[in-house]
Amino acid sequence: MHSPLLTDLYQLTMAYGYWQANLHERDAVFQLVFRQHPFGGNYAISCGLASVIEVIEHFSFQETDLAYLASLKTPQNQPLFPRQFLDYLKTLKITCDIDAMPEGTVVFANEPLLRVQGPLLQAQLLESILLNLINFQTLIATKAARIVAIAKEDEVLEFGLRRAQGPDGALSASRAAFIGGCTATSNVLAGKLYDIPVRGTHSHSWVSAFDNELAAFEHFAQSYPGNCVLLVDTYDTLAGVKNAMIVGHQLRARGYDLQGVRLDSGDLDTLSKAVRHMLDDQGFQQTKIVVSNSLDETTMRTLKAAHAPIDIWGVGTNLVTAYDSPALDGVYKLSAIKNESGAWDYKLKLSEQTIKVSTPGIYQVRRFFAGDVMVGDILYDKQFGIADEPDAVDFAHAAQSFKLPVHSDMQDLLIPIYRAGRCVFARESIHDMRARAKVQRQKFSATYADQPYHLGIELKLSEIKQQLISAFMQAK
Repeated sequence: MHSPLLTDLYQLTMAYGYWQANLHERDAVFQLVFRQHPFGGNYAISCGLASVIEVIEHFSFQETDLAYLASLKTPQNQPLFPRQFLDYLKTLKITCDIDAMPEGTVVFANEPLLRVQGPLLQAQLLESILLNLINFQTLIATKAARIVAIAKEDEVLEFGLRRAQGPDGALSASRAAFIGGCTATSNVLAGKLYDIPVRGTHSHSWVSAFDNELAAFEHFAQSYPGNCVLLVDTYDTLAGVKNAMIVGHQLRARGYDLQGVRLDSGDLDTLSKAVRHMLDDQGFQQTKIVVSNSLDETTMRTLKAAHAPIDIWGVGTNLVTAYDSPALDGVYKLSAIKNESGAWDYKLKLSEQTIKVSTPGIYQVRRFFAGDVMVGDILYDKQFGIADEPDAVDFAHAAQSFKLPVHSDMQDLLIPIYRAGRCVFARESIHDMRARAKVQRQKFSATYADQPYHLGIELKLSEIKQQLISAFMQAK
């Protein structure tokens, strides 16, 4: 993951083109934004910054990388990259300034999660890996936050390793899901690498390996008397619960208790209610009901509405693959470049699709608060600044201006991460990131579940954008 070859080929061919045209050291600004909220929602949870820092800290072209690039040929069987350019890459180090939103921040479409300013060639080479790391982890953290919101005070465990998109997809998903609000993961390597609590029980094969279900439960309780959660639906769920309670009484005789029973199939509403009644009737009121079985937001919402007595939710495939919205449409666009005189030229991308028209400038996001309640975010240009009482226009409708509600405080969301290639960001623990996501999500959802949040572009920046669009249209 640390190799600079983890990129699209066109990043390298553009880098060579910049170098050949002597533009490679020209100062440029790129912004990483996403265009639409995933899952039909109204927010996202920023994630992936620590992975970005790790990649940049190790960014260098090794001899094996350069040897591979030297082996690439054009259709005419000529070297794709000349030796002089490869010699340049050999000593290349990232010297950019990078600003980003801390992980766990509630963010919105059209806002930059990250801004890169530095030599054009370097900033271009970072595009693919930054998008790969931030798009996926932001997507999964957002999915986890939505699931956790439905679960309310119940625990949500991430159980997705076996169906994740390869080993790194599994690790990144476990990390992002924990930041988004999951309590623990079944992925042991993720637990080790990222300091995430790990949880697990046993599978159906454990039960099938013994002569009968009761023997399987007794042996598991013998091995883990203080952490005994039994999977009860290998054969017959309600019969399985009866066997689990037999083992529960045996555990009590040894000074322990039956921690939980797990349901992995069937009608989870009907079964959970029947199981809860059986457990309570036999004095196992503290034994928790854990469910899995391809859970998603819709299923969980239905079960919650039915008051199914479920305590812990094990969510796998639909979480780690973001099954219903499998990609965040994050993009990385050049928004400004210095000209030969050293002044900034603002850049944008035009499109017949309004959503794909990028915003020019060197921008920052300012969040406004009334007490500790968020009241709105305004995108503004760093060169022109922003007033305490800014005029703004709606992101999607440039003709619609608005004023923010009364506010008492404000905060810029992009903070310094790198300066001239040196990391200036105090590393955070994953627990700090998770706590930030929890607090911000709860505050946002409590206030804006049923009303729109104020999002827009500061008026002057909007006017610059419209002027550039008009100039391009007139030049056609």
